[in-house]
Amino acid sequence: MTRLLSLAALAGTATLAGCNLAPTYVRPVGAVPATLPQGGVYPLGPTNAPDVTAIGWRDFFTEDRLRQVIAQGLENNRDLQVAAANVIQARERFRIQRAAQVPTTGLTGSATYTNNAFGAAGSGGTSGAGAGTGTGGTGAGGGGVGTGAGVGTGSSNLEFYSLNAGFSAFELDLFGRVRNLSRAAQQQYFATEEARRATRISLIAEIATAWLTYASDQDQLSLSRDTLRAFEQTRTLTQAQFRVGVASELEARQADTNYQAARNDIAVLRTRVAQDANALQLLVGAPVAPMLLPDALGQGEATLRTLPTDLSSQVLLRRPDVLQAERQLLAENANIGAARAALFPNISLTAAVGTISTALTGLFGGGGFTYSASPGISLPLFDGGRARSNVRLARATEQVAVANYERTIQVAFREVADALAQRGTIEEQIAAQSARADSALVASRLSDARYRVGVTNFITALDAQRTAYAARQQLVNTRLARANNLVELYRSLGGGLN
Repeated sequence: MTRLLSLAALAGTATLAGCNLAPTYVRPVGAVPATLPQGGVYPLGPTNAPDVTAIGWRDFFTEDRLRQVIAQGLENNRDLQVAAANVIQARERFRIQRAAQVPTTGLTGSATYTNNAFGAAGSGGTSGAGAGTGTGGTGAGGGGVGTGAGVGTGSSNLEFYSLNAGFSAFELDLFGRVRNLSRAAQQQYFATEEARRATRISLIAEIATAWLTYASDQDQLSLSRDTLRAFEQTRTLTQAQFRVGVASELEARQADTNYQAARNDIAVLRTRVAQDANALQLLVGAPVAPMLLPDALGQGEATLRTLPTDLSSQVLLRRPDVLQAERQLLAENANIGAARAALFPNISLTAAVGTISTALTGLFGGGGFTYSASPGISLPLFDGGRARSNVRLARATEQVAVANYERTIQVAFREVADALAQRGTIEEQIAAQSARADSALVASRLSDARYRVGVTNFITALDAQRTAYAARQQLVNTRLARANNLVELYRSLGGGLN
């Protein structure tokens, strides 16, 4: 009967253990349109383009030196190391919280030595029929000798040994409080893991952007040096003409102005290149070998040129930062369940089994088995409204998490839309800037030739040189914008991590 009652109690506990007071989770919808922008400046994506989340960064970045720099950064970057350590912390917090779902069992042993308050035991009694009284106790005899069965054992000391195994104050999670706290810790752990993934993707994009910026500034530096040589030739010619009276001092000073401007640009760009290298080294977290630094940007072909663009906005839900926000929302949902459960009785159980003996060798003998069980229950009667305020606080915190989740999706949508808007027109910008730079360069050469034969004035030749210089600088900037746009589109769409 006792076993049947125990089984019934366990079955009832298991049934109640299924109670969960957390609200049913429903993913928020409607924060952004169902599809990414299309038409107008937004390009139509190729139908055969691969899934961007399936494109690993080693495949997306085709320049081997850039791949090596990114790999070095993923190994040494301190922000990424902090993110990885945060994941470990969150994982261990989850394991600590999950451990509360099972009783913590311990083994204790003790030995007690004390004196015998009654002194040495004696034996006595008188012979004869009836009952005899001994010094150490009473005896019953039938004409025999009574024997003592008292406290004394013939020694002035007493020894007790015990060994017990059990658990203390284990909470029977009838209303899901402990399980919801464990679920909240688990979701926070998952959110931290997504944060690490988001940090990793951002780091890859930042390293690539810094590497491309260094390459672009190298192009600008080479262009400024070429222009300086051209301006120096004009300056030398004009100064010689001024000395013989063919050119005016105004023309000589204007030629010198162009020369000094180009000289200043070189000094500025040399500083910028050094700063670019410093920025790249900070992102990588270690010195970058000079052989891994680019000599020039060129056409900016360090990445794949094709990425899908005609996508559903559902692709944003796979971004690590969006997943992180959703995990945090799930954690707050579970915290509501834990706060609600605190309104109900708390039932705990302390139990132990063991053995006790007056001799160490008798601990595992028969007759010394002991057990104990102490269930307890506590029910809050008056707490000044603390428990109900905790429920309302948990609900308000969940509303904050919902708003953060929706805003994260909106930010992701805006980032992708902006990248797509630039992607839709960047090739036209490149074509226009290339044509402008070519025309300006030809115009500069023609103006210089016409000036040398006296057909046009010197101001026209100088203006043509400045225009050609500016057009070529803008072309380099536009090429950098195209390269960075591909990197940003890859990042904002949640590109692969491998």
